[in-house]
Amino acid sequence: MKKVTLQIEGMHCAGCSNAVDKQLQVLEGVKSASVNFATDTALVEYEGDLALEDFEQAVSKAGYRLIPEASDAKSKADLIEEREEKKLRTAKRNMVWSWAATIPMILWMLPMWLFGFMFLGQAGMEIGMILLSSFVIAVPGRETMISAFKSSKNLSPNMDVLIAMGTLAALSTGFVTLLNAFGYAPEFQSFAMISGMIMAFHLTGRFIETKAKGSASQAIRQLLTLGAKEASVLRDGSEVKIPMQELKVGDIMVVRPGEKVPTDGEVIEGESSVDESIATGESMPVNKTVSDLVIGATLNTTGALKIKATKIGSDTFLSQIIRMVEEAQGSKIPIQAFADKVTAVFVPIVLGMALLNLAAWLTFPDFFGGIVDWAASFIPWVNPEWSSTALAFYSTIAVLVIACPCALGLATPTALMVGSGLGAANGILIRKGEAIQIMKDVDTIVLDKTGTITKGKPEVTDVVPFGNTSNKELIAYAASVEQNSEHPLAQAVLNFANNQSIPLLHTSSFSSTTGKGVHAQVDGKLIRVGTTSMMTSEGISVSDSIITEKEKLEEQAKTVVLIAREQEIIGLIAIADEVKDDSAQAISALKKKGLFVIMLTGDNAKTGQAIGDKVGVDKVIAEVMPNEKSEVIKKLQAEGKVVAMVGDGINDAPALVQSDVGIAMGTGTDVAIESGDIVLVKGSLTGLIRAINLSNATFKKIKQNLFWAFFYNLIMIPLAILGLLHPLLAEAAMAFSSINVVMNSKHLSKISLDD
Repeated sequence: MKKVTLQIEGMHCAGCSNAVDKQLQVLEGVKSASVNFATDTALVEYEGDLALEDFEQAVSKAGYRLIPEASDAKSKADLIEEREEKKLRTAKRNMVWSWAATIPMILWMLPMWLFGFMFLGQAGMEIGMILLSSFVIAVPGRETMISAFKSSKNLSPNMDVLIAMGTLAALSTGFVTLLNAFGYAPEFQSFAMISGMIMAFHLTGRFIETKAKGSASQAIRQLLTLGAKEASVLRDGSEVKIPMQELKVGDIMVVRPGEKVPTDGEVIEGESSVDESIATGESMPVNKTVSDLVIGATLNTTGALKIKATKIGSDTFLSQIIRMVEEAQGSKIPIQAFADKVTAVFVPIVLGMALLNLAAWLTFPDFFGGIVDWAASFIPWVNPEWSSTALAFYSTIAVLVIACPCALGLATPTALMVGSGLGAANGILIRKGEAIQIMKDVDTIVLDKTGTITKGKPEVTDVVPFGNTSNKELIAYAASVEQNSEHPLAQAVLNFANNQSIPLLHTSSFSSTTGKGVHAQVDGKLIRVGTTSMMTSEGISVSDSIITEKEKLEEQAKTVVLIAREQEIIGLIAIADEVKDDSAQAISALKKKGLFVIMLTGDNAKTGQAIGDKVGVDKVIAEVMPNEKSEVIKKLQAEGKVVAMVGDGINDAPALVQSDVGIAMGTGTDVAIESGDIVLVKGSLTGLIRAINLSNATFKKIKQNLFWAFFYNLIMIPLAILGLLHPLLAEAAMAFSSINVVMNSKHLSKISLDD
């Protein structure tokens, strides 16, 4: 299965995105298409040999245009910026020209409203109103009318159809009134001026909405511009500056204090503090020295570094973040499915409703006329002196204008767009939008121990020599044997020896026994490093005092190995995977939120419980083999639990996929990250608290947006049907509802995820 994010030009309502969605879905091989008009993107999952031309044809068939992708992040940022500026310029120009023609109409009408005087007479005024309104509809409103025509032709009518029908219906009354002035038609109320004003209000709302959407979608543009524009590299012994496009894997980059790290790499010389806030959301710089990995676009703050480039272009960490944020912003969540179903049929229903409304007014003029007579005493724009036919048209125009489902279509994608951007700024990457909705229902958190609660890197904690053996001698023997082993515990002993500057001794005849230990000849003496069972099987006596010392260390969740020289135990070394600094605090915060916290580990029950008690989890499930982790999740789900699994290793991937929400530690493997619905870049449980707060805040905004979108329609449509809503107020209210949804979503960017 492949994924592609398409950039689409010309969409501006839910009807537009539905039309594109339909055309993409019918392509052979397309599994799913999620079209988002708030971000002008379509996220398509497909299989087979579909080419860009196939997608281009499908989008074109829907009446829109596919925009080619840029080759690199900088070009992409420039293109997005250019497109946003162009959209804003166009929207502003259309708004200005619409009011340039509408304001003269208002000034022309003022003498009549105030003094009953018609400049140039009724016929002259009607001709003027028709010409000026026609200009507003045909020139600044041209895109709206073309969009309405195309969507109607494709049998996927969008909100522009309602605006087009409303304005044209209002304009047509002007022609009837003009013909009446010459005695060729019955007397009728002219709404020609209203048609131009409806379009002017519509284009004003479009401009404000475009501006608000542009500022709400800044997250991606900011991420795209974070990277360095050039790099200082060593070529033939000399330092030269090159554009980022020329940088290759293996190049040695020189990064001085105050400069950005050009791309992902490994420090090969120097020591410095690096500000990684753009990736992790943490403000404290991280110390980096030889062999440490650094992330491209982070800021070197103190010392000079030489860094070997390990990833470039689309493989870099920053590129992965951008891709994840784009996918999250283009995805759809379950609650949006309902809104999509409504908006897909909304325009046809409104058209039917408008026709029924017109018929009802013409069939029952006395009933509706009574309502108008009653309301005229307190609603200034209601005029009972108009004919029943004029009132019917007036009401129908208001129904067409007020019922545009734009706010409904914007409710979810704008909140998700802002929320995913906020998450990226705080080291939380939402890979799948539905995780936002599911997260609020999670009642059980399952935490893998190694690499999630603990650092995932065993360290020597205790060295206990016996008899005349010194600490240094004991470590020298153990590390010399372990240098031949790849086991994580062996690496811990070796690292400890290196840190203590203890030289290794010559070894020979190395051998290992799986699950028990290793042995080798060290300076002519047989040295064994391993378990109690290994020692006893080799005929080495393990005294009660040694057993007592060993058990005391094991009760502290430490793994203990015995070291024997020939047939005598000369000491113990305790190794532990240390608990992360913030694990206990984060678990306490999770429990305060009412969540049941389980720790999952392959350790023995005694060691697992010791760590569980230390960090305060509610339950420890120990001695779980890697292939059994997903079964534990299934069992919890069978009990009715909604489970979020947090892990970082390859063996966590099946459990992450099985859980209702999989949360991967960004410090883990690529497999785990690809399996997670949410990725915590910093790899700490504090990020989990932020992710939960982000999910709750984003979903709250989505619910607020949907409520106001529905509420506004539920209140306004009945008023329009009863003839109590002026078409201009209807258009202003429709535009305001869309702007309100976007601005409400924007407030999400100002919240603190640490609360």
